[in-house]
Amino acid sequence: MKFLVSVPASTANLGSGFDALGMALGMYDDVEVAVPEDGSGGLSIAVDGAGAGEVPLDETHLVVRAVRATGYTGGLALRCRNTIPHARGLGSSAAAIVAGVAAGFTLTGRELDTEALQIAAEFEGHADNAAASLFGGVVVAWSEGERYRAVRMDADARVRPIVLIPSQESSTRTTRGLLPAEVPHADAAHAAGRAALAVHALTSDPSVLLAATEDRLHQNYREPAWPDTVRVINDLRKLGVPACVSGAGPTVIAFGEIPAEVDVHGFDVRRLDVDRAGVRIRPLD
Repeated sequence: MKFLVSVPASTANLGSGFDALGMALGMYDDVEVAVPEDGSGGLSIAVDGAGAGEVPLDETHLVVRAVRATGYTGGLALRCRNTIPHARGLGSSAAAIVAGVAAGFTLTGRELDTEALQIAAEFEGHADNAAASLFGGVVVAWSEGERYRAVRMDADARVRPIVLIPSQESSTRTTRGLLPAEVPHADAAHAAGRAALAVHALTSDPSVLLAATEDRLHQNYREPAWPDTVRVINDLRKLGVPACVSGAGPTVIAFGEIPAEVDVHGFDVRRLDVDRAGVRIRPLD
């Protein structure tokens, strides 16, 4: 058995939709998966692109851990070709997890279902990035007790995301540590309204994206971790360009065009499509 798993990047939060809103982006990690022909239980991993020379090449590799979480215990030969930058707020860890879950389901003869989301989300403790990479489009994710749920919607065709990726890395664990245990009631109410508006903006009416992506819930608290990110977001928003931090940062996601007067030195600016299909699996000869 030999097949290719292709997984899209994702952006999460999208303003105030903290741990709830996600969207799949047209940037992909590919994992070639094969079972050793001799039936041995060995493991081999090769990594090209992002993470090469840095990630482990044993059972602790995140893709392998996700494969094992599906119940598959046999031999594996993996070749990972990564284009999603690591630790930039573009869902690289969720993509690796989804790749492993999709591979494990394929190896055990199962179709991807709600249990795939459950397994993937358990790794990170929230389902926004994982659901976006699994299903594509725009997702709203939540939990009910220990169960993770998500619904998928089509992004409006006029939604044209641009990512501005700095060379600086950021740890989700570190940036979460900057968040207060409590926020003012007015900020919580603001977040609820803007998160609801963001769903409408992304799926039906991009003209209200500037208001929809305004945040008081988490971005300003995280500014010490990536001040240049917040500067670019503020500069864009002052000029009427919807912009917010992508996930745990430090990448900026914006919608529209980047005005020439905004200083984006040090950022890799890329226009991406919204991925509409989610994870793809196809057989290889």
